[in-house]
Amino acid sequence: MDNIPKEILDLCNKVTAKRARTVIDHLLVHGSITTEDIKNTYNYDHPPRAIRDVREQGIPLITFKVISTTTGRSIAAYKFDTTSKIKKGRIGGRSAFPKAFKDALVKKYDSRIATTNEKLEPRYLQIDHRIPYEVAGNEADLANLDEFMLLDGSAQRAKSWSCEQCQNFTTLQNPIICKSCYWAFPESYTHIAMLEQRTISIGWLDSETKDYDKLCKEAQKRKMEPQDLIKALIKKLD
Repeated sequence: MDNIPKEILDLCNKVTAKRARTVIDHLLVHGSITTEDIKNTYNYDHPPRAIRDVREQGIPLITFKVISTTTGRSIAAYKFDTTSKIKKGRIGGRSAFPKAFKDALVKKYDSRIATTNEKLEPRYLQIDHRIPYEVAGNEADLANLDEFMLLDGSAQRAKSWSCEQCQNFTTLQNPIICKSCYWAFPESYTHIAMLEQRTISIGWLDSETKDYDKLCKEAQKRKMEPQDLIKALIKKLD
């Protein structure tokens, strides 16, 4: 602990959230932590989420690769970065959203998931910064509802995973790049995590599930994946 800068230690001492605290305590004792440590020792199924919890507290971490002692494969490991990587707007972690703020978002977006436009009961929806907190911090203006979106748990996990693979998220940290990304503005985008890509999320509800079953049955008959069958059918529209 002697070689950890005081500014980093001061940030660590302010953290009380359990998952972030667990990672920090391990780092303070061992100097680094791997995805296997997080999953196997502390029973967190999504190690990158635990690492994000620490970074969201304003504590900078370096990601590097090590060889797993159990599988022999390359896995991610993390350690404290330098104080120069502490960024304004992230110290103290995410700000909690007032209930009235969520109510306003639910009203604005008609209680719909931003990526699929599927309407859900508000209790299933979560508030998310359009531009990830790790890139823009708490600089988003709560008075501007357009800077936030509603996602369900599945969509939020998908966004989290995609962002964690993106160079802008891990290195560049440029909010302008995020503004043209699907995960920030699915209604108008030019890339997905800096890849030239387009996507449509489709859900089948209630009686519509019969159509989904028909699609899967036809795809199986043709020895195709359902999404490949959809693409093949669209090509016939030319």
